[in-house]
Amino acid sequence: MKILMFSTREHELPAIAKWIEENGNNVQVDTIEEGLSSVTVDKAKGYDGISIQQTNPIDDAIIYEKLKEFGIKQIASRAAGFDMIDLDQATKNDLVITNVPAYSPNSVAELAVTQTMNLLRNMHLINRNVNTGDFRWSANLIAREIRSTTVGVVGTGKIGSTAAKLFKGLGANVIAYDAYPNEDLKEILTYKDSLDDLMKEADVVSLHTPLNENTKHMINKDNLKLMKKDAFLVNTGRGGVVCTDDLIEALENKDLCAAALDTFETEGTFLNKVIPHHDLTDPQVKKLLNMENVLFTHHIGYFTTTAVDNLVSTALNCVKEVLATGDSVNNVLKLVNA
Repeated sequence: MKILMFSTREHELPAIAKWIEENGNNVQVDTIEEGLSSVTVDKAKGYDGISIQQTNPIDDAIIYEKLKEFGIKQIASRAAGFDMIDLDQATKNDLVITNVPAYSPNSVAELAVTQTMNLLRNMHLINRNVNTGDFRWSANLIAREIRSTTVGVVGTGKIGSTAAKLFKGLGANVIAYDAYPNEDLKEILTYKDSLDDLMKEADVVSLHTPLNENTKHMINKDNLKLMKKDAFLVNTGRGGVVCTDDLIEALENKDLCAAALDTFETEGTFLNKVIPHHDLTDPQVKKLLNMENVLFTHHIGYFTTTAVDNLVSTALNCVKEVLATGDSVNNVLKLVNA
């Protein structure tokens, strides 16, 4: 069995070596740094299966046609998200698409809690003041304790429910919105009837939804204006869930206090690269980086040792499963067509 892993990063190599050791001598896993594209797809020729990890769209039909031509039956994404893949083209070319739905819910949930605490403690302002030699106890630095806040969790899947439990453990009042409420969570949170109701009530809104046609720009000017003036928005989910232009406008107009962002609509242009700020080409990213009321991290929510190990092993297990059976428990096409 020969597997090619696209977009392989140095931190994944120990987990790959561990998986190979656990799966016998008849397994060959090769790695390349490039992502899957129309330029690199020919590298998959001669392999039985492939795995990817990227956020930039794989939208050229020739990619899927060539994979089918090469006899490849699947694409295993080393991520929970799969919005970068054209599912229609995958179906047309008989490709099984798999993801890693629960690599480590704690990894992302803990970042959401961390950034919420940073916002409540005004660390975005404190760091600026300290860096300029201002050590005063200014009035705008006074903080709120999390036990006095209402946290609104949008999306209560594995990551969202983990975040809700962490927030509750810290003493927050937790409310939530999900199109499919989880009855098991009702002891720790209260579901709201609509997203608008949550946006109005929450002191902190934490986003944990996947990106699809129903959630694209679900956070926009129409509901951002409903938030409290001193409220915070935290996005550790997917960048496209938020309309970035609307968020920037709301932050500039002080319709909400501040935001902590780990994912971005155009993150494929800068992720895992070294780019001086003055060389960045995306105007939204440049704007956000220069806003004092934005905490900016570069899609690091998943980046823990446990999560990386689980991402690699689960994705490779999915390749093995599809090659052996023609299907996988993590087949996302079954999910979206349900």
